[in-house]
Amino acid sequence: MSSDISGKAVIVTGGASGIGRATALRFAEGGARVVIADINATGGEETVRLIRAAHGDASALFVQTDVSQAAQVEALVAAAAGAYGRLDCAFNNAGVSTRGALHELSEEAWERVISIDLKGVWLCMKYEIAQMLRQGGGAIVNTASVLGLVGGDWQNSPYIAAKHGVIGLTRAAALEYGKQGIRVNAVCPGTIDTPLLAPGNAERFLKYHPIGRIGQPDEVAQAVVWLCSSAASFVTGHAMAVDGGWLAQ
Repeated sequence: MSSDISGKAVIVTGGASGIGRATALRFAEGGARVVIADINATGGEETVRLIRAAHGDASALFVQTDVSQAAQVEALVAAAAGAYGRLDCAFNNAGVSTRGALHELSEEAWERVISIDLKGVWLCMKYEIAQMLRQGGGAIVNTASVLGLVGGDWQNSPYIAAKHGVIGLTRAAALEYGKQGIRVNAVCPGTIDTPLLAPGNAERFLKYHPIGRIGQPDEVAQAVVWLCSSAASFVTGHAMAVDGGWLAQ
């Protein structure tokens, strides 16, 4: 854990469970002040409760947010800056998935995934970067996936398309804002034990992970916190696989 996370103001979207919750807890453990964003108020408030119980009431707050809605994302960033005076780091992690053959998917199913997983990341970066430019810099990490780096016959084409898009956005933003003190990276998890993993699917995915198991949310969280720390000060535009060896095969 890098000590320079202490005192930083951080936004974590999708913080009600899974990788988002684990990352919020890791940031708080390092002394950061965390704004949890999620459409799920019950889960988001539980994450805040866990952080406050361990680190005090000033360490976290919850802002219910639909990341596909510009006004709500703008309000989220304003709330973080209002509460903590600045925004040092952001983890744009909120996401959904769907299942179905491409030719059978409804337009509504496509639009839901793209609106949250891709447009939502763009909207978050739009308002986070504006705040970071005003204060002179910051660090952003976006959640992509191994399926943002390769394809696969998974019958979830909107998710694969969105995650490829997230990596493209990450690289574009890193180049556009690097000289202005803003680093932008992505994490690309393999199969992680989160609510997004359908019950009974862990065994199905084991063969894709040479390490011999699926991952845990905290293993991704530690990579995110590192990417936001000064230990990663020369890392930007990078899509970091946290995948148990999936892409090495």
